[in-house]
Amino acid sequence: MTVEQELTRRVLAALLREDVLGLRTRSTPEHRADGRWLQLDFDGVTVGLPITRDGFQCEDTARLPLLQVAGAELTSPAAIVDALGELADPRDRDGYHAFADECRQTLATMALHAAARPTVHADLAARYGASPAGWTGLGAALAQDTLAAHLDHPVYPTARGRSGLGERELMRYAPEFHPSFLLRWLALPAAAAHLHAFAPLPAWWPTAASLGLPPSTEPEVIIPVHPLTADGPLDQALRAAGLDGRARLAARPYLEVRPTLSMRTVAVVRDPAHHLKLPLPTATLGLRNRRTIKPGVLPDGAAAQRLLESVLARTPRFADTVLHADEQSYAEGGHELLAVLLRRYPAGLQDALTVPLAALLADAPGGRLVVDHVADRYYDGDPLALYDALLTALFDLHTTLFAHGIALESHQQNTSLVLDRPDGRTRLRLLLKDNDGLRVNGPRMAAALGEPAPKPEEFDDRRIFGDTDRPLTDLFTTITGHLCSGALAFGLAAHGRVPRATALGLLRRRLESAVNRLGPAGEPLRAALLDAERLPVKAMVTAGTLLSKERSGAADINKHYTSGPNYLLPDRPDRRRP
Repeated sequence: MTVEQELTRRVLAALLREDVLGLRTRSTPEHRADGRWLQLDFDGVTVGLPITRDGFQCEDTARLPLLQVAGAELTSPAAIVDALGELADPRDRDGYHAFADECRQTLATMALHAAARPTVHADLAARYGASPAGWTGLGAALAQDTLAAHLDHPVYPTARGRSGLGERELMRYAPEFHPSFLLRWLALPAAAAHLHAFAPLPAWWPTAASLGLPPSTEPEVIIPVHPLTADGPLDQALRAAGLDGRARLAARPYLEVRPTLSMRTVAVVRDPAHHLKLPLPTATLGLRNRRTIKPGVLPDGAAAQRLLESVLARTPRFADTVLHADEQSYAEGGHELLAVLLRRYPAGLQDALTVPLAALLADAPGGRLVVDHVADRYYDGDPLALYDALLTALFDLHTTLFAHGIALESHQQNTSLVLDRPDGRTRLRLLLKDNDGLRVNGPRMAAALGEPAPKPEEFDDRRIFGDTDRPLTDLFTTITGHLCSGALAFGLAAHGRVPRATALGLLRRRLESAVNRLGPAGEPLRAALLDAERLPVKAMVTAGTLLSKERSGAADINKHYTSGPNYLLPDRPDRRRP
């Protein structure tokens, strides 16, 4: 399958899953000579989509990379989206045109990735070793991010595209190419900056003098700025924040960094235990999913970390299974392009393998999957044993948090496996970061924590706190369920590593065991995940690009849902198919 055919099929699968224009619910099934189709009629314009069984977040998926519209076979993803846009409500057509542009940009990016991948893989193998299972230490962990960046997102079809960035910017700054570059630095008036735990700073943090800036007449704070921001909209951001003429951008670049999987977060090459999260003037996973850092996000992440630590401290076993990056040090300058988070990783990881869940199904140098190499080194070549250990740790953590009224948006990019053998036996731990998108059931948390429970006013985003379990079970299902565990089960099966029924059966058993440990507190999870006929599914294309918030009704574009079949039900026919 060509790069364009692959993208076309993924786009069609997402549009079907999200029931765009009623593709799923308004269509009529047909059996043609070549297989199953769905057919719709839009005032005389017939649309036909070839489908096949799937079962992961949707009963069916696109069987072929084409859509029939008025008798014509469209095979380009942008042409398909443009054609559907003509059939959509006129109020939504700008969103369809924007998504068609996303498809064009993503197609060009995928072609760039495909051309560069052999060289990138060869360079990684030469730098870090032939097997990614041997890429230990936090510096080498960045190579795992590079492998993961070449793998498509389990839900969003155009995730590899980044709006507004061309080939030069991508090759210079994107994780797919494993580049390094120097940061720019900005001196902000201290009175204009909101700081939290911003001292002491690492020894490599520059001063105004070391950056070549002359002395200032007022106290200042020095913060890093990504080159894409410094060379782009920084002047506009400073004017908007009332800092034009007061903030000073150093002409001298300083500090070599390398991009992580998120791109806007970079690791310090000389000190990879320190990462810097910096706002970027681009968007991924949807036109409205901008990579800036809105004021309040960093305080919420810091408050979430403190909350997690208070829960984990009450459960001694998590001291041996869960690690968390420190995200207390940050600065905000009153604008979404003027901020920095200084993330500190735990000590003692220099001999450990740290690999994000997003990398496990990625191609490694030499052609095998990352999961194959990790299983070889730590689980006697058995990927199911690795998957079992992951599920056990993952569900133990997240069901315990649920019992305390907490659900995390700790998706496959924000959750890493840490593997080592301190006493000759394999030890697997989870490493978490970036938890500002959590949801909290206030009454449940207060009942579990008592007086130490935080108050809603400790968080900037008022959507975080509620008084029901539904936002928590939705988040648990779509993140811990679909993205962190379900996608791996279906992926391992698709790659022929584990039969689908075996992987899904193990997933259900481990989840059921973790829920059972909670007793009555786990019943909402049992009802929402284990026993429900249908599960919530992210509608990311709809909320992120196709429809405005007014048209979609999405209060949060990352937590806007449709529904799909429950692949965890033991009697589903899909589970009996290999």
